[in-house]
Amino acid sequence: MDSDLLTAVKKVAARLTENDLRLSIAESCTGGFISNAITNLPGSSKFYEMSVVSYSARAKRSVLGISSSLLKKHGTVSEETAVAMARSARELGGSEVALSVTGVAGPETVEDREVGLVYMAVAIEDLVKSKGVKLTGDREEIKLAASLDALRFLDQTLRLWL
Repeated sequence: MDSDLLTAVKKVAARLTENDLRLSIAESCTGGFISNAITNLPGSSKFYEMSVVSYSARAKRSVLGISSSLLKKHGTVSEETAVAMARSARELGGSEVALSVTGVAGPETVEDREVGLVYMAVAIEDLVKSKGVKLTGDREEIKLAASLDALRFLDQTLRLWL
């Protein structure tokens, strides 16, 4: 595993474990990369609840319960969708904390969104923080960068909230 990714996972794991919090994840463009990184850490069962890889709009609707109207209005790659994914993951997992990521890993654009555009959200109880980033590189590099950025965003949000 990439050393920066491992460091980010360890920081998140420590914060969640110290505060007896459980994490659920909804991933799209990262395709389970974040969940894989977390489960590669021994002891992750102490804080990690579940993950949904909702790659298609249909999966976002049927599994995560994202409304068709939200997806039609804002698209599958949007801040609004990332927020809805995080809220849904937290509810589905029955966890205190959730992380979501949606974006375009490439090489083609999606819904006129450019390659490298990624949105992420963290839901902690009633608080939801979100952000968008523009990443560069090939598909694998974007997936790794999005995963790392999302974990760092989760760690930063936990630090501010706890």
